[in-house]
Amino acid sequence: MKNHFNEAIREKLNQQLREIEVHFDADLIFFYGEIHPIFVKWFRDFIEDIKNHDEFDRNRLVIMLNTPGGSVETVEKMVEIIRFHYEEVFFIVPDYAMSAGTIFCMSGDKIYMDYSSSLGPIDPQVFNGKNWVPALGYLDKVEELIQKSSDNNLTDIELIMLQKLDLAELRQYEMARNLTVELLKVWLVKYKFKDWHTHSSTKKKVTEQEKKKRAEETARLLSNNKLWHSHGRYIGINTVRDVLKIRIEDYSNDKPKQTLIREYNDLICQYIREKNIPFLIHSRIYF
Repeated sequence: MKNHFNEAIREKLNQQLREIEVHFDADLIFFYGEIHPIFVKWFRDFIEDIKNHDEFDRNRLVIMLNTPGGSVETVEKMVEIIRFHYEEVFFIVPDYAMSAGTIFCMSGDKIYMDYSSSLGPIDPQVFNGKNWVPALGYLDKVEELIQKSSDNNLTDIELIMLQKLDLAELRQYEMARNLTVELLKVWLVKYKFKDWHTHSSTKKKVTEQEKKKRAEETARLLSNNKLWHSHGRYIGINTVRDVLKIRIEDYSNDKPKQTLIREYNDLICQYIREKNIPFLIHSRIYF
């Protein structure tokens, strides 16, 4: 009986996924879980299987993303894989896409959110041999200690902490931070800003240099811990538009689209929680 129930849930989810594909005229993948390096080869095969499936030959991919974040280097490789196969990539964030998930979204041509959706600050996670640690937190603390030392306010304990810091690790954290900024600068200009031709206020033509400047400003804001105060801060749609200056496709008042997305997302997330599944990707040919 239990197997029949699980099969019914899967059939329902497959049906809902196909309805979203029809709505967007695109292939759809649902991604849930941490963005981890061990998934790269499997993700490549997953995308190839969809493209080689003879039912459709679409050049648009929609990624419905639910993730707490993960490896920025893995995001870079996943974007390379996706862009080899698809000309257009849309992201849907029904719940949240944090940290590296936010960086992933910025590689898309469009980002769909509603009033309850969230992105997050970008703080690259670096593996220190034991755990994944937030790079910016370390760099901010070192900057604070150096400033206190310059002001002759450094305590003895803080001096010991500063002396014990591994310079090679700090350099690794700096490189991770710089990589996130550079990726956003490239992806925003190439994809997200490709249809940004005129300024909304002045109607003047937008130059390539202005696009690059806006992309760098967005990247710096997203990686500014002093602005967000918490790596886990939820950044809602209004802040994304008004502070980060990123255009979002808002489906808050588009009830048919919202219903289509939420019914599928809520059901599959409930299935994931009940099965205690840490990572799942769903497509019309794989569950």
